[in-house]
Amino acid sequence: MAQRASSPVTLLQSFRHASTGTTLEKTPSVSSSIPKPPVAQKKPSAPAHSVLSTKTLLRSLLVTTISSHRALLVPCLSILSFLAKPRGFLLDVDRNPLIHWTLKKSFYDHFCAGEKETQVRDTIHQIRSTGLRGVILTYARETVQDSGANQPKFGHNQVSRDDASIQTCEYIDAWREGVLKTVDMLGDGDFLAPKLTGAGPKVTQAFSSGQPVPTQMVNALDEICQRVVQKNARILMDAEQHAFLGGIHNLTLDLMRKYNRNGKAVVYNTYQAYLKSTPATIASHLQLAQEEGFAFGLKLVRGACMASDPRHLIHDTKHDTDSAYDAIVRGVLQRRFRGVAEDRFPSTGLFLATHNIDSAVAAHNLHQERLQAGLPTVQLEFGQLMGMADGVSFGLLQLKDRENAAPGVYKCLTWGGMGECLGYLVRRAAENRDAVSRTKTEHLALKAEVSRRVRAVFR
Repeated sequence: MAQRASSPVTLLQSFRHASTGTTLEKTPSVSSSIPKPPVAQKKPSAPAHSVLSTKTLLRSLLVTTISSHRALLVPCLSILSFLAKPRGFLLDVDRNPLIHWTLKKSFYDHFCAGEKETQVRDTIHQIRSTGLRGVILTYARETVQDSGANQPKFGHNQVSRDDASIQTCEYIDAWREGVLKTVDMLGDGDFLAPKLTGAGPKVTQAFSSGQPVPTQMVNALDEICQRVVQKNARILMDAEQHAFLGGIHNLTLDLMRKYNRNGKAVVYNTYQAYLKSTPATIASHLQLAQEEGFAFGLKLVRGACMASDPRHLIHDTKHDTDSAYDAIVRGVLQRRFRGVAEDRFPSTGLFLATHNIDSAVAAHNLHQERLQAGLPTVQLEFGQLMGMADGVSFGLLQLKDRENAAPGVYKCLTWGGMGECLGYLVRRAAENRDAVSRTKTEHLALKAEVSRRVRAVFR
């Protein structure tokens, strides 16, 4: 029987101490409620970041240098936010070649997959060459709801106004074409991550008011799902701002009923652990899956809309959010969650979108323990954003099972024109600002890998 290549403890040590080369004298506590299976204490053969190309490594170091220093990041975030608003020719990121080139060679290429299909396909090939299972691909067109405002705002690169007097909505049609192009770029086993609010005002108004979305949107989603099934891919329906969340969940549940059959989760709903209501929401959706006989797709994130979601709906502290996230993971992996008993638990696919090394390793540890003990569990996979948490992504690949197989780890890639992606880039910059310790950890690990390569040249 093959030994595992690396234990969860070893991964935590290498991730947290990559920059210093030190080791822990005591084993870090991953999760006090999760027993650890016996594992071989064999260290990884190379640092997690060693799989990155030199070009990617140096660009990552540049971006994390900016992101880990507030004096550099805050002005960059202000500039990105300024450029994201409609401007004249001189400040239009799609028409001013100097601004376009500067952004593309820095933040855009670091966080985004490409502006054209050929660029996206090259990026996907590069991602797969590192050993990751595949990609989660999303088209950048989106809608932003201002907190305190009643109406959503649309990107400046929209080409037409919606008119209630016409039957065909150009917003929905443009969104459909972009998403279908995205599906065409998927490979076997990859994920599509559509942003439903990108389909325009008719869709967002339906979500906000609790009304059904237009038939044109339903037909577009059916076409997209059928194409995804033909590609042997899956769908992670993106969670968005709370104003739209109920409508997104309900629409996605309808798609689950239709496409999540024969025990296979093709369509996943995304749930945000920072919302106090999320455990109850997941429990009710699990109950529906059990009663109606469809497989349940659950993607779990901590949450990314704190600036726009009502604050009273969100946990009071980050610790509370972390505890909620880990409790959901444990319950689902053990197939016992808020009254949905183990013997009646629906077939479930669990996708953990997390940059938190403790949560990822604890989940992997519990999943492996149950598999080795012959206990029932669910399918478990992981994902991180392109340009972020590479130490987590490539570190997870070092956690092999008894058959020497790595966990399913994916990178989430956003593609689209520079103007379409600016809102996404602003959020990534803001996320790095708000996660200073995590960004510095990644920065130190990247510096250590650069130093290792330089030393290797002179040996």
